[in-house]
Amino acid sequence: MSELDSRLRAVCDLSLPQIREMAGRHEYDGRIQDLSPEGVRTGLAALGAGEPPADPHDAAHLRIFEEDARVRYGELELHRRNPLAHLENLDLATYDREYAPEAERVAARNAHLALWPEAVDHAITSLDLLSAPVATALLGAVRGLAAGVPADADASVREAALKAHARLAEHVEEAARSGDPDASLGAAGLARLMGAGDGLPVDLGTLAVRADAERDRLLARLAESCARLGRGGGSPLDVARELVKDHPGIDGVIEAARVGTERAIAFTREKDLVPYHDGECLVGIAPESRRWGMAMMSWAAPGEPEAPSWYHVTPPEPSWPERDIEEWLEVFSATTLPAINVHEVAPGHFSHGRALRHVPSPVRRTLMSLAFIEGWAHYAEELCVEEGFAPEDPRFEIGVWLEALIRVTRLACAIGVHSGAMTVQEGAARFEADTHLAGPAALSEASRATFDPTYGRYTWGKLEILDLRSRARAEWGTGFTPKRFHTAMLDLGSPPLGLLGNALA
Repeated sequence: MSELDSRLRAVCDLSLPQIREMAGRHEYDGRIQDLSPEGVRTGLAALGAGEPPADPHDAAHLRIFEEDARVRYGELELHRRNPLAHLENLDLATYDREYAPEAERVAARNAHLALWPEAVDHAITSLDLLSAPVATALLGAVRGLAAGVPADADASVREAALKAHARLAEHVEEAARSGDPDASLGAAGLARLMGAGDGLPVDLGTLAVRADAERDRLLARLAESCARLGRGGGSPLDVARELVKDHPGIDGVIEAARVGTERAIAFTREKDLVPYHDGECLVGIAPESRRWGMAMMSWAAPGEPEAPSWYHVTPPEPSWPERDIEEWLEVFSATTLPAINVHEVAPGHFSHGRALRHVPSPVRRTLMSLAFIEGWAHYAEELCVEEGFAPEDPRFEIGVWLEALIRVTRLACAIGVHSGAMTVQEGAARFEADTHLAGPAALSEASRATFDPTYGRYTWGKLEILDLRSRARAEWGTGFTPKRFHTAMLDLGSPPLGLLGNALA
């Protein structure tokens, strides 16, 4: 693993948990990011010192991430408004990944746990602008952190960590009771956050119009696919709500994901859709500390030794209420799980992770645009429809359209909530109208807009990739192939959306 120069290191120091896990920079193991007001000021002051990379793309890529940090911590002061960065700072789940011998990872986890009191002090000092909606939405996640504290840790360290955790929970509980009822960043704030992170100007009005047009396109495709299935007589969303009831039982979820993973990888290799088909992807239940998520990719990060990537899937617990079990299992239905498989595995996140291991530049291997990461995996779903995945079963297409409708509604909801045009309750109503979600699931998706304002990144990234593909087809003519286009993009790593055009240079 190559050493990072001081200018790149300054950016990494302000995104420590993400750099540790996604880029595999394990020199950060056993450490916390200083998110105290003074620590943030010190980190911001260090940005931009030193020579930029010689490569023009890498220099621009680095500058965008420097600006992103200034906007997040300087202009918007998200460390004062949102516990999410503090939760990521405390999270111990990364040490469950098998990137190093167990003894090394346990030692790092214990060192990290010993720093919880300091990290919580920083969090409580910083979180003086925490709104009631954000606190309420994240309260469960805050409380759930305690489950990740290992029972076999040193008793005194464990006791101190749990006491610190209780203080953080109390702070967030108080904000949920008495915090500002308005969680909005404002239209200008959201546009600045999205634009700075990906190096391009964002017009929320134009993006909202495009989101509506994409929603309409997806609903039309859903209706066509339902008709192909012989279910075109009723509402397509009502048909979808019936289809997702066809799912494996608790004991069949892992096997269904394993079979689907093999099929997705084989299809991606057969069609030669991505630059690399190497590596191993294993399928299994998520570590206990990560079982809040239904399905996720834990890739062998570019800074780590070669090792299998893991597609983690979480079945519901048999002890849950029957209704909760049913709603959880619907995610793994014969209609929706295949789309999730291609998103998480191939040609989605797993394939992307393999490409990241091959890019030579430290900037490209380390600094990753989430809008590109999720946009790529979301684009991969419809790409598989175009390339003929499961042509005999229209349920695959239906699952792709259902997932896409959730993602585009997230974009519309984020814009609405943070521009003041939509309440969370109105956002939930939009999820119920435009997706197959209803009730608590729709409300949960709408509430996520309060603490994850850029969660429309899936659709935004996909749309930017599709725009670039249209340009590539026009410029390359008969020389265009999906493999050539995808290789040109993935050679840039996980580029900010504003630099995607460099793939055609």
